[in-house]
Amino acid sequence: MNKELDIERKLYYFNTKERYSVYEFSSRLQNLLQNKPVKGRPIVFLCIGSDRATGDCLGPIVGYKLSKMKQYDMILYGTLDQPVHAKNLSDTINHIQLHHPNAFVIAVDASLGKSSHIGYITLGEGPLLPGAGVDKNLPPVGDVFITGIVNFSGMLDHMLLQTTRLNVVMVLADYICAGVNYCLYQLSKA
Repeated sequence: MNKELDIERKLYYFNTKERYSVYEFSSRLQNLLQNKPVKGRPIVFLCIGSDRATGDCLGPIVGYKLSKMKQYDMILYGTLDQPVHAKNLSDTINHIQLHHPNAFVIAVDASLGKSSHIGYITLGEGPLLPGAGVDKNLPPVGDVFITGIVNFSGMLDHMLLQTTRLNVVMVLADYICAGVNYCLYQLSKA
């Protein structure tokens, strides 16, 4: 769980309710991948979150959906079956660094933000700061990150995770997967 952070980094917001914004998201992700030295590097999706709290299950749901996209050459960590969460994140990062030392890592996580941004996707360069939304001190991870704002940030953020609507999470997961699918399809044609 990540708090919506705008601190000195380029962050792009995409409203899932806007009709064609998924293409803008996909195009921006494609640009980020093309502007980095990705050629010849494996792409790793690290989908962070727990399947035990509605507000924190965005990562595992995205991981589950991405695991069905077998046509693309990607490495995936964090699914509903094998979630990556606070207790195993450090070990998973170490595993990725050991087994995929040259990987380009795209971190995916749920996020808390302004109430007007619930249902938005954020895309940014640099590492994700997982756990920041619930005051956990976890290692930063990723070359690029994708977050879905599942609820507002306020008092008792842990309780907000339990009361997040599953529909919000599913809309965000579908959007992220559609955008990633289109991005990877475009990259495979290039």
